[in-house]
Amino acid sequence: MKANAPKRKIFNDAVDLLGSVDAHLEIPENAAQMFPVNGIRPFPGHPFHLYEGERLEEMVESIREHGILVPVIIWKRDDGYVMLAGHNRMRAAEMAGMTEIPAIVKEDLSEQDAYVYVIETNLIQRAFSELAISEKAVVLKERYDKVLSQGKRNDIIRELEKLSGMKSEVTCGHDDHRLKSRDSLGEEYGLSGSSVARLLRVNHLIPEYREKVDSGELPFMTGVNLSYLSEEEQRITLAAGVMPDADQVKKLREHAGSLTAEMVSPILNRPDKQSQRRQGFSLKIPDTWREKYFTGMEKKQIAAVIEEALEAWVMGKEAADVQSRGACKG
Repeated sequence: MKANAPKRKIFNDAVDLLGSVDAHLEIPENAAQMFPVNGIRPFPGHPFHLYEGERLEEMVESIREHGILVPVIIWKRDDGYVMLAGHNRMRAAEMAGMTEIPAIVKEDLSEQDAYVYVIETNLIQRAFSELAISEKAVVLKERYDKVLSQGKRNDIIRELEKLSGMKSEVTCGHDDHRLKSRDSLGEEYGLSGSSVARLLRVNHLIPEYREKVDSGELPFMTGVNLSYLSEEEQRITLAAGVMPDADQVKKLREHAGSLTAEMVSPILNRPDKQSQRRQGFSLKIPDTWREKYFTGMEKKQIAAVIEEALEAWVMGKEAADVQSRGACKG
């Protein structure tokens, strides 16, 4: 993740919450208590990438110097305690040598409630534009599905904003209690409805392919098309050990629902005539571009980069069109 992301804000509410709590007294709602790190499990299928590199190191040093200023939020379940908001803080605290961290314990949450905490806390900490492709996809899915009534969602968002001292990046508010269409959801984030639809498809990729889309190893649109294969068919394709290109994925989709390992191997290892004709199309890349952008890359890698750049250009153009139409007025 980016090392120049917004730093945590120090604020009075968080300091007030960090006061010691007598173990013999009932703990008030939303009061922080010291909780053992080894007693908290990560949220199952946590959809956001954890900090790495410089950003993680900065958080570790900050915690060593100041401690954890904003309590994490954990969920008490019948089978133990699960992290909702604070995966990076807990990881950094462990690296800093801490065995306990300040935590607010939530009880009586539904699965939907818990998931909103996970999604919204990340949107408060980072702008939507900073998220990886798969992270944008889960955010849009959560918003699109409307897993909670809007009033309950707003209560959770306000609570998280109070704890963090920052505002969630939402450009149009959440007054509509009905299911949003792709177009109206896109207006909220400066995207077209078609861009939203493509991002939503990323949620149908198996985790291994989502990671490859995020890293750029699998071009975005190729991943979108691959998402129309079932999970089992995607795993069969993955097991072949060959990264499919756009033409090969198109061929795989023709057999969706009946794809087998015996069918996958010939498609990935022997391009069809149509693929060969397309691969024969030549586009001259200036030497200055090759030296600046494509040093050491093979033709297939260059093609993937160009596809990613074109897709980003198309999405940016669609976003500009949305804004020019006066989306999210006021």
